Amino acid sequence: ATLYLTFDDGPNPAATPELLDVLAKHDVAATFFVITPYITEETLPIVRRMFEEGHAVALHSRTRGFLAAQPNVVAATLQEMAARVELLTGHQTCRAFRPKAGHRSVPLLMGAARAGYTVVGWGWMLWDITVVRERTADALVPPFLSRASPGDIIVVHDGDDDDPRADRRYAV
Repeated sequence: ATLYLTFDDGPNPAATPELLDVLAKHDVAATFFVITPYITEETLPIVRRMFEEGHAVALHSRTRGFLAAQPNVVAATLQEMAARVELLTGHQTCRAFRPKAGHRSVPLLMGAARAGYTVVGWGWMLWDITVVRERTADALVPPFLSRASPGDIIVVHDGDDDDPRADRRYAV
């Protein structure tokens, strides 16, 4: 049975390399939905490593602005984001896009489709954002395992949309 493990809001200069180490140790491939402004001189080697180790790198937004944008603006922005990743890494992103908090609108979906991107969410209750439980591996993994079914998508945040250096040790 296949589960899809995805990570949002990176690259994070501290958490993401440790996370890549764990994934390599267990021979697990994941999809990293990266925030392109977070790809800096410091984090560029991390994104290159994602590609080199066989992970999928996809696009993520840190703003809800796409919800109200015209489809042509969404399409052009996704193309610009992907071009930046390719220019910096020499690799193409996969054709997946996850909007901030998974929020969708008809113009956003139309724009993503126009640019050749699939908008990707996650499975029911298979996310790490919570107000009722602590964000630790011990608190998150058991519910994930009890709820996940073959083909489900799990999302964990190796980064933070407001702070590219946020403490995300729990994700590791």
